[in-house]
Amino acid sequence: QVQLVESGGGLVQAGGSLRLSCAASGRTFSSYAMGWFRQAPGKEREFVSAIAWTSGSTYYADSAKGRFTISRDNAKNTGPLQMNSLKPEDTAVYYCAATAFWGQTDPNEYDIWGQGTQVTVSS
Repeated sequence: QVQLVESGGGLVQAGGSLRLSCAASGRTFSSYAMGWFRQAPGKEREFVSAIAWTSGSTYYADSAKGRFTISRDNAKNTGPLQMNSLKPEDTAVYYCAATAFWGQTDPNEYDIWGQGTQVTVSS
């Protein structure tokens, strides 16, 4: 079983940047796709981005395109999410998750989750 731990959240001013990390442990991550989701207070959890661990193919929500970049470090078994040009509406708890199926944006299709990391963007 894969375990996921997020880090890198914090408080940043609008226009700033943060780099989130998702560290995977346990069995090899190579057979999974990793996704990032976020959940703001009172809102449903929403898809942000995903990467296929083996091929490196990526997919982004419209809200993340051009500002966020997902990647993976095979040697370290981590999956960073670089977030630039942050906006107050990006404020949320960010979660990384794993699924055996590529192309999934529905959080119900992901069966392994980290504990989340808070990102707060001030105006």
